[in-house]
Amino acid sequence: MDEGTDARDILENRTLPLRRGYIGVVNRSQKDIEGRKDIRAALAGERKFFLSHPAYRHMADRMGTPFLQRVLNQQLTNHIKDTLPALRNKLQSQLLAMEKDVEEFKNFRPDDPSRKTKAMMQMCTQFGGDFEKSIEGSGAEISTLELSGGAKINRIFHERFPFELVKMEFDERELRREIGIIIKNIHAIRTGLFTPDMAFEAVVKKQIEKLKGPSLKCVDMVISELTNVVHKCSEKMNRYPRLREEVERIVNTRIREQEQRVKDQLLLLVDVQLSYMNTNHEDFIGFAKAQDKSENTAKRKVGNQVIRKGWLTLHNISFMKGGSKEFWFVLTTESLSWFKDEEEKEKKFMIPLDGLKIRDMEGGLFSHKNMFAIFNPESRNVYKDYKQLELSGESQDDIDSWKASFLRAGVYPDRSQEEGNTTSGRAKDDIGSMDPQLERQVETIRNLVDSYMKIVNKTQRDLVPKTIMFLCVNNVQEFIGAELMAHLYSTVDQQSLMEESQEEAQRREELLRMYHATKEALAIIGDINVTTNSTPTPPPVDNDWLHIDQTTNGGGSRPSSPKPSRGGPPPPLPNRPGPGGSSMPSRPAPSIPNRPAPTAPGGGPPIPAFNQSGRASIYLAQQASKGAAPYAGEIAQSAAPYAADIARSAAPYAADAARSAAPLIAQGIAQGTKSYLSNQYGSQRGRPSSAGPPGVPKIPDRPSIPSRPNLL
Repeated sequence: MDEGTDARDILENRTLPLRRGYIGVVNRSQKDIEGRKDIRAALAGERKFFLSHPAYRHMADRMGTPFLQRVLNQQLTNHIKDTLPALRNKLQSQLLAMEKDVEEFKNFRPDDPSRKTKAMMQMCTQFGGDFEKSIEGSGAEISTLELSGGAKINRIFHERFPFELVKMEFDERELRREIGIIIKNIHAIRTGLFTPDMAFEAVVKKQIEKLKGPSLKCVDMVISELTNVVHKCSEKMNRYPRLREEVERIVNTRIREQEQRVKDQLLLLVDVQLSYMNTNHEDFIGFAKAQDKSENTAKRKVGNQVIRKGWLTLHNISFMKGGSKEFWFVLTTESLSWFKDEEEKEKKFMIPLDGLKIRDMEGGLFSHKNMFAIFNPESRNVYKDYKQLELSGESQDDIDSWKASFLRAGVYPDRSQEEGNTTSGRAKDDIGSMDPQLERQVETIRNLVDSYMKIVNKTQRDLVPKTIMFLCVNNVQEFIGAELMAHLYSTVDQQSLMEESQEEAQRREELLRMYHATKEALAIIGDINVTTNSTPTPPPVDNDWLHIDQTTNGGGSRPSSPKPSRGGPPPPLPNRPGPGGSSMPSRPAPSIPNRPAPTAPGGGPPIPAFNQSGRASIYLAQQASKGAAPYAGEIAQSAAPYAADIARSAAPYAADAARSAAPLIAQGIAQGTKSYLSNQYGSQRGRPSSAGPPGVPKIPDRPSIPSRPNLL
């Protein structure tokens, strides 16, 4: 601030009122900093300034850096107390969450052997329980992203395994070619009149032999999923890596042992099927029905039942329309339809399933990986101008489920075209032109094989899952519950098993440190609530003048303050006399008007006239007053908002004007009074009466006007 000014109105909160008011401070100047003035001396100087300044001494207790510090500390305290409830709730929630882990750590002291034994038993028991729940489907941690555990094994049993069986079973051209060759080889040089039984047995045995591949593949898929379940259930043993490693090794060894037993048993089941052809089975059609069926090959119609619904991506769309789009597909026993959405109100297209086949597709660089195609083996258009319908799903499991559903609808996988062409060529070369009798025999054997293989496949689809569950899944589950602990005690040392990993020890220490820090923080918060007092927020100030001023100014100008401010820059003042004694600017003297003497109101005696000397003195006084009037007006206008400053600034001018005008005014009054008295008394002593009416003094002649003196 400039010297000679003060901010009293601002600090008294009268210029621009604030809710918490203003606090004045005195900072160190650059000179003080360069002079290495310390903080204590600066604070002492600040205190002395406020106590000695006339404008601030009455509020010195509310000024200065120490008072500002106390006010800010109080505001910080109020803010902390306002935010403490939310912080306390958050800390309490964290404390409750950590108490569960801390409670677990009480049983895992690394220096206590009994604790180690108990911990190992608890972990093994928990591992067995998690394994059982994962297989049975009652686990606490159920995945929402993908199938796992028992659900995935169930899909292997009822979708993947039947699909593998169907892929093996239905190769119509190859099967008919084999039947024809077997019949001709059995007849040999003779011409057969009847359909040979040996042809049926030879073809059936070859088809049953093919069941070994899908059965063993089913075992491999189940074993892979069991291994994943074991690895996932052992994740809770991470704090003891050697224990987890040993548990996984023991359980996986048991799984591999049972895997071999399961495979041997499934191969035994296939050998049992090969050992005897039970043609007296109640579901077997026999030769008579087979011949009737060969004569009437019309397809038996069944009801149009919905098999599956779901989202698939259709890729048979022009590039201008995006190249691919997702639709809601509905698969029935007779047709495949797709809609815009799952509400099934707007049908896009429908294709019949008669004569269609399904095959896998390899996705290109920018295409979908999980793709398959539906096509017509006779190279007919399936969808508009397209020879195949290209579809894709979100995952390979989804695609496998759709393939199994298409199998139920009668859409089977097809061999490659090259294999079909080669087989057809071989058939023509080996069989030659088939006569009608051979064709009837092939059709009869084909119907018998189809009927018997349905029985075998049904038995295999039923016994393979049961065998795997009994010899592998249930056996491993019982082994974990009954024999895992015994193997752990017999193989390695208990102390070495229960060695904690460095990461787990560090995590435990960090958790304990956080737990104690949270408890200490809650205690500190409780102490703050008890030991500190918060001051209420001051009431809001009256801001009506802001709205009134904006309304008056049209809302386009800056609002003015309700009271004049002492701290603002004052308006320009009249020129002060400088050090060199410069005088005020001189004004030209106006001409003196020649006015008649006024008469007293109401007919009273007229105002007495003055002689020339008196009139000159009065005139000089009037001119002095008129000369000072403009300056007095300017001073009055300037002093209106700044009374205190103008009073101090105008003091020299008032003193100079008084000193300059006093002699002239006194001289003029004295001369005028003397002339008046002399004229009054002179007329009474014998002046001629012709001078005027009695009682009226004579107006003297107009004297010469002297030059105007310098008033200053």
